[in-house]
Amino acid sequence: MKVRIRISAIIGTICLVASLALTTASADEPAAARQTAQITLKQVATAKNPTAGAAGPGGKLWVAERAGTVRVLGDKSLGKPVLDISAETTTDGERGLLGIAFDRKYAHFYISFTNLEGTSTVDEFAVRKGKVQPHTRRTVLTQTQPYANHNGGDIKIGPDGYLYIALGDGGSGGDPHGNGQNLGTLLGKLLRIDPRGGKPYAIPADNPFVNTPGAKGEIWSYGLRNPWRFSFDAGTGDLLIGDVGQNDWEEIDWAPASSKGGENYGWGQMEGTHPFRGGTEPANHVPPVHEYDRSNFGCSVTGGYVYRGKAIPALRGQYVFSDYCDGTIRSLQMRNGKVTAVNDLGVNGGEIISFAQDRNGELYVFTIGGSLSRIDAA
Repeated sequence: MKVRIRISAIIGTICLVASLALTTASADEPAAARQTAQITLKQVATAKNPTAGAAGPGGKLWVAERAGTVRVLGDKSLGKPVLDISAETTTDGERGLLGIAFDRKYAHFYISFTNLEGTSTVDEFAVRKGKVQPHTRRTVLTQTQPYANHNGGDIKIGPDGYLYIALGDGGSGGDPHGNGQNLGTLLGKLLRIDPRGGKPYAIPADNPFVNTPGAKGEIWSYGLRNPWRFSFDAGTGDLLIGDVGQNDWEEIDWAPASSKGGENYGWGQMEGTHPFRGGTEPANHVPPVHEYDRSNFGCSVTGGYVYRGKAIPALRGQYVFSDYCDGTIRSLQMRNGKVTAVNDLGVNGGEIISFAQDRNGELYVFTIGGSLSRIDAA
C-alpha cells in the first residue's frame, strides 16, 4: 500500500498501492559489484492486482491477488486459485489480501488480510503434499484498524523460524493517535511471534519488550508508518524494511542479523532523518540507511529483496527496490550497514506494487495493472 494517495490512486485498484512501503537492502556486497548490473524484465504471467508472492512447495512461486485469491505460477501462466477468501475481504481503501508466507518446511501457509470489518488478520493453514488444507484453517492474530489505510500487511518467516508481521500506524495521516511511538499497541510495529508455540501463538521469550511494563511483548521494532514490504537477506539474515513516508521522504530501514530487536525507526516524530511537524528526534532513533525525497516523481517506496540469484552475477548482494509512482528499478550496494552506492538499473517497471523472490533467489516484479515479470540479465 502506498502511504500517500495520488490522483491515480483514487481508482479502486490503485488505492492499495497508496500504502506501499519498501523492504530494503543488501548486506555483503561483493567487491566486483561496483559496475551497474544490466537487467531486463521478462513478463511471465498476468494477475488481478497482485500484492505479494512467496516461494512454495516444489519450487513454485505462489501469488496473492488483492481481492482474495492465491494462484501458483506455472511455466507460462498462473493456475486456477488454490485458495479463495474473496468473500471475506474487501478492496476499499488500502484493504484486501496483503501478504502470504510459508514456514521453512512448507508445512504451513500463512495469509495476511483485512476482514470485512477492516481488521488486520493473520490465518494459518496446514499444507500437505503441496496443497493447502482448508479445514485446518485457524486465526493466529488480529488487530483492529481505526482507518482504511496504512494496514501494512506483509508477513515473512525469519531466519529464526518465527513469523514476522508488519503493521502500519493505523491510518489517516500524521499518526493522529501516536501509535508509532506507543509500545502499548501493535500498530506502527514489526511483530515477531511463534505461531506454533501456543494457542493462538506464543511470544518468544527473547523479544525485546517482553519484560517492559505496559508494552506489547509481540513487538520486535517500532516507529514505523506503513511498512508495506520488508524482507530478510537470504545470504546474511539482515532485515530490510521499506517504510512509506508522509509528505516528503521515503525510507529504507536496516537491522543486522545479529540484532536483538527494539529498534525505534522514529515515526511519527521523524520522517526519515527529518523531524516531522516539529517532532523531537527520539534518543534511541535508528535512522534509515537510505532515504529519498519526492523531487524525482517518487511517492511511495516499494521494498524488494537482496538479490541472491545466479542469473545476474553483477547484481548479487544488492538490495533491489522501486517506487510506485516513479517505477524505476534501483539497487543499493551496502557494506557494514552503510550504503556505498545507489544504482539506477535502467529499467522502468511501471506502477510497481511488490517484488517476490523464488527459491533460487531470482526476483519478480508485480505491477498494480497485473503484470508479473522476472528480472533477467540484459
